[in-house]
Amino acid sequence: MTFGEQNTEAEGHEQMDYAIAQGINFFDAAEMYSIPPRPETQGSTERIVGTWLKQRGGRDKVIIATKIVGPGNAFLHIRNPLHINREQISQAIEGSLKRLQTDYVDLYQIHWPERNNNRFGKLGYEYDPNDPWQENLLEVLQAMDDLIKAGKIRNFGVSNETPWGLMRFIYLAKMQGLTHCVSIQNPYNLLNRSFEIGLAEIAIREQSSLLAYSPLAFGKLSGKYLKGTDAPNTRLNKFKQYTRYNSPEAEEAIKRYVAIAEEHGWSPAQMALAFVTSRPFVTSNIIGATTMPQLRENVDSINLELSSEVLSAIDSVHKAIPNPAP
Repeated sequence: MTFGEQNTEAEGHEQMDYAIAQGINFFDAAEMYSIPPRPETQGSTERIVGTWLKQRGGRDKVIIATKIVGPGNAFLHIRNPLHINREQISQAIEGSLKRLQTDYVDLYQIHWPERNNNRFGKLGYEYDPNDPWQENLLEVLQAMDDLIKAGKIRNFGVSNETPWGLMRFIYLAKMQGLTHCVSIQNPYNLLNRSFEIGLAEIAIREQSSLLAYSPLAFGKLSGKYLKGTDAPNTRLNKFKQYTRYNSPEAEEAIKRYVAIAEEHGWSPAQMALAFVTSRPFVTSNIIGATTMPQLRENVDSINLELSSEVLSAIDSVHKAIPNPAP
């Protein structure tokens, strides 16, 4: 989601080349990217991935994921009004395929639900009797099933979903003989382990695994903001509106996690990423970077195996300061 805003096309291609060389084969995009969303850069991430695919070839060797945007006033430059229905799913996938310069995407996801639910750090469910809670989930599943039969997508997934939403999709698919929801892309990191409460069991038992986003909590878990080594052009310094991981409780938890990593001579970022990767319900740890040194450090986290002692220390912090940035 940095491609087209914080990263140029050439930088994006360099990152993808390096990732492929390290054995990474999964790239995640969305029609609303890059971040922050604005009309001038909408679709830029997909376009950069698309030019890379066109130049490099080997389409069958990579897994490309993208998403249809959910409703919200900040996204009316994409479609107005915004709904997640058959018509707009059809419009959105055609636009994504064109920008990605491919005939199909491997995983097509709903970026967030149309109904009212807790997402993007919201706590305390507010019941609205007028909210269309049933939505048109069956229509969505049927539309995704048709796209699979047409060869335009290979799999269907959700994002920023709740246990009820994920299980509803799974139930309807089983009852109607439609495509199974193979993945859920939700936030998951040391500051936000709320996925474990209700969704982790579903992910494992229903084979709808987690694609973990924000595994470094917008870079906060790298310790660079704690130590004052962050650059002026980092995401949180450039875009002050992103405050999800800035609470005093989160800052205290970060201090403790960084201390654990440094006690063992590890990079705090690598420890945080290694934790996410080690979870049995995680299918992919969606790392992101704006510089090649960051990318190399993040990718190298795959070589770090956390001992039971370290996992116990991490859990002690989690018990003392649970989910300070949900």
